[in-house]
Amino acid sequence: MSEDPFDADRPRPAWDDGRVRPTWSDEGTETVFDNPWMQVTRHRATAPTGSGADYVVMRPRNLACGVLPVHGVGTVTLVGQARFPLKNYSWEMPEGGAPFDEDPLDGIKRELAEETGLVARGWREVLRMELSNSITDERAIAWLAWDLTQAEARPDPTEVIATVRVPFMSLIAEIDRGSVRDAFTVATALRAYHMAREALLPGWLAHAMLTRV
Repeated sequence: MSEDPFDADRPRPAWDDGRVRPTWSDEGTETVFDNPWMQVTRHRATAPTGSGADYVVMRPRNLACGVLPVHGVGTVTLVGQARFPLKNYSWEMPEGGAPFDEDPLDGIKRELAEETGLVARGWREVLRMELSNSITDERAIAWLAWDLTQAEARPDPTEVIATVRVPFMSLIAEIDRGSVRDAFTVATALRAYHMAREALLPGWLAHAMLTRV
C-alpha cells in the first residue's frame, strides 16, 4: 500500500476484487527538465504487457488545489483569466498550487484570498483527482466554501483576473453548453451539484444552489 498521504485512505471500488495485477516497472530515470514549478523525467519502462517503453512524465512541484465559493443566496464566484498553453480565455473556480509540505487547506485559503479577496468560514473537501494520469503525476484536491466575507484581492504579478458572481445553476448550464471547460472546475461543479441533490450539503445551502436561476 502506498505511504503517500494523498492515497493513504483511498478506498477500492466495489467491483475491484483486490487481485494483484501486472503493473509498470521502471529500469532507469533521467531528468530532462527541472525548474521551481515542475520536473520532466524520462524512463526506461516496461509496460504491464512486458513491452518496453520510452516514457516521459511531467511532475508538478505542487499539489493542485481548487475551491468553489458558494454565497448564501446560491451564487458562486468564478475567476476569468487568459491561459498560456491554449492561448484562450478561461472561466474557472479559484485554483492554485500548495507546496507538498503545506497543509493544502491553508494553500487554497491563500489562493482564494489572493484571487478574489474572499474569506470563508465554512469548508468541505469534496473531491480528489488525478489529472491526466497517463502523462503526469499531478494530483488535485477541491473544496466547497461558504459563509463568505469580502476583503481585498491580491493577484499574482502575472495574473490579470476578472471575477463574476453567477447562479450556481448558470454555471452548470454553461458546463453543459461547453463554454466552461477547465477540467478541475467542471468536475468540482458537477460533484457539488450531486451533493446538493443528494442532501450531502447543509439544507439551506443546497436549496439556494438548486433554486437560484
